[in-house]
Amino acid sequence: MAYSLPLSISLKAQGWKVKIRDRERVEPPHVTIIRGTQAWRWSLRQRHFLDATPSPRQVPSELLQLISENYDLLVQHWDAKYPENKVNNSESEA
Repeated sequence: MAYSLPLSISLKAQGWKVKIRDRERVEPPHVTIIRGTQAWRWSLRQRHFLDATPSPRQVPSELLQLISENYDLLVQHWDAKYPENKVNNSESEA
């Protein structure tokens, strides 16, 4: 089951979600930031956006701050869900 980061009422009201989705085991470790039909992938290894489209500038700084504050929790959930593709995998750092 996907993990959803708890968000403030104001971010929820604006339609934002932050998830570690199912079936992403072969992708680089990331969280998916969702609003409506748009999705942004934010790397848990490099701590930046993986894609240029849609524009990362559309993501509110409040949401990025929340991801930063909960980084260890997000890594813990990713590593538990995808133990064969951990965030701090020594092979990925080589």
